[in-house]
Amino acid sequence: MDEEIIQVLGGPAVTVEPLTHNALNGVTAGIWRVRTQDRSAVLKVLTKRKNGRDGWEFTTDPRHWNYWRREADVYADDLPARWSGSGVRAPRLLELVERADGDLALWIEDVAGRPATSWELDRHGLLGYQLGLAQGGAARGERSWTSRSFLRDYVDSKRVPYELLEDDDAWRHPLISENFPPGLRAELLRLHRDREWLLSVMESLPRALCHLDLWPSNAIDADGESVLLDWAFAGDGALGEDIGNHIPDSVFDLYVPAARLPDLDATVFGGYVRGLREAGWREDERQVRLAVCASAVKYDWLVPWLLRHIDRQPRAYGGQGAVDAVRLFHERGAAMLFLTGWADEARRLSDTLA
Repeated sequence: MDEEIIQVLGGPAVTVEPLTHNALNGVTAGIWRVRTQDRSAVLKVLTKRKNGRDGWEFTTDPRHWNYWRREADVYADDLPARWSGSGVRAPRLLELVERADGDLALWIEDVAGRPATSWELDRHGLLGYQLGLAQGGAARGERSWTSRSFLRDYVDSKRVPYELLEDDDAWRHPLISENFPPGLRAELLRLHRDREWLLSVMESLPRALCHLDLWPSNAIDADGESVLLDWAFAGDGALGEDIGNHIPDSVFDLYVPAARLPDLDATVFGGYVRGLREAGWREDERQVRLAVCASAVKYDWLVPWLLRHIDRQPRAYGGQGAVDAVRLFHERGAAMLFLTGWADEARRLSDTLA
């Protein structure tokens, strides 16, 4: 790799710092920040030589959500440029190196700025507005390698014991009984029962080019621009699906308190619709709200997964440090109840729009 560093950055490395990422994913060999005397860059290596785990296996199907080389294709094609002028962009590509072993080395801009993991609510709202400008003013940007049926295939890939939703013993565990809100269990069973309907609703709504992995660990404020990282899932999605992911994921990984979810929802959704309108989108905004609310189905698997691993010490994203279990279960329980409210709103909206 030393020769590659010199080729890309013009000098030998001074430091090579591993960066936090989802190590389960078979697509990602690793991510590093590489510094030379004068420059720095982020190196992400894509591979099809690694065994993924727990549903994170790579695939060579260009339409699958976990197609191994999609992010390289996104950069090589400059797909994010379709959102030019909106305030949303990707890091700049410095070099794409096809290695002799078949791996792809993505050398990208080391973005200086404030990560969304530390944003205040108004900054999340600005992201919503900028994304509305982007998706309201751009065509879908479909390519032969952009993902299709992301939400359905992603949810189906989660091999979890849904039968634990009906297991009385599992729900008596103190982490559950003392931290999950009353009534959540019945609402989760209802969400799971309506899973196919919610997925079908999502597939019937207006489409857009979507990032499909929008959450605070994948966004940076760089002088007011929203720089989105990790375009590995990019493709066809419902208009509003990206913010339907960003809002709950801000809470699930403890970046925003669950008690602020109503405010976060209102701020991000309000900004998004304003951006859509300014970009010239003139359709019924209830369709967008329906997409946001029906996106709750993406998390149908989460509580069964928590129940299966109830006695395992929870870790932060990427395995970086322990997390207080009581806090995690309290926040995730409250967030899941909020999402079952989204699902109920989706049922009402669907009846109205029908």
